[in-house]
Amino acid sequence: MTITVPEPALVLLVGPAGAGKSTFAHAHFRRSEVVSSDAMREMLSGDAADQGASAEAFRVLDIIVNGRLRRRLTPVVDATNLRAANRRRYRRLAARYGIPTVVIAFDLQAETYQRRNSGRVDRIVPEPVVADHIDRMRAAVEELRGEGHAAVYLLRDGDSHVDLTRQASDAAGAGS
Repeated sequence: MTITVPEPALVLLVGPAGAGKSTFAHAHFRRSEVVSSDAMREMLSGDAADQGASAEAFRVLDIIVNGRLRRRLTPVVDATNLRAANRRRYRRLAARYGIPTVVIAFDLQAETYQRRNSGRVDRIVPEPVVADHIDRMRAAVEELRGEGHAAVYLLRDGDSHVDLTRQASDAAGAGS
């Protein structure tokens, strides 16, 4: 599969815990581009799993995303992004700066998410939380195409090789 990302773009990674979003982000994007909710929670509380730090973590994440967009730099939002309202808010923010939004969604089998989550070295998300994420992912997959993103890519089980290419954005306001 080939994924084409305009430069700049707002990239939203979408998927449950255990989907492989962070692994994908670090393999395909520069470290300075990846803005991770887990990393923000860890910076604020010392624990990436501290859900009590989430509200603050997302405020910090949003400040960084806005700053990168304002400077016409690509931010990659590494969070579950399973709620349509959150994706819409990010898309509108990017559109304010004339920057397209690209979604890379991890549409995997439920067993794949659970297996990857249980095999994590750093932290394992409780199974009921992952099950809820899986349910929300099914809804997200149905919603994504109609949300107005410049591109939506669905990664599925078996997509073992992904080429990510960058291209200069030719349309100011694309994806708005």
